[in-house]
Amino acid sequence: MKNPCPCHSGKPYQDCCQPLHDGLAAPDAERLMRARYSAYALKLADFILHTWHLDTRPTRLTQEDLSGIKWLKLQLLSHQHAEPDTAYVAFVATFQPGKQKKEQLTEHSRFKREQGRWWYVDGVADVSGQ
Repeated sequence: MKNPCPCHSGKPYQDCCQPLHDGLAAPDAERLMRARYSAYALKLADFILHTWHLDTRPTRLTQEDLSGIKWLKLQLLSHQHAEPDTAYVAFVATFQPGKQKKEQLTEHSRFKREQGRWWYVDGVADVSGQ
């Protein structure tokens, strides 16, 4: 496939995460999580920051903050709605920091929908080496 999406959906980037990166609202928390993963892989700091809930958002996020990590693979574990406007997404992301060996980030993320848009709130993460 030409230009596969970094989120490993099996779709081309232009049919998957690019529309969200261009401003389209995510239809659900899973799609937002995939778009955020792709944004980390593509180093789209503004998208990451602007999809983070205002209550937990860092004050800034720069290209320098995102450099040095190569994102290699995303595996979705689950997507559940606790309430109509609260969802949880669990995933495993494989990455490589610099020239070090690969590591895996397992995260259980919480998302909220407000004013028709999904936002990343926070997550419980565990990092392990491979």
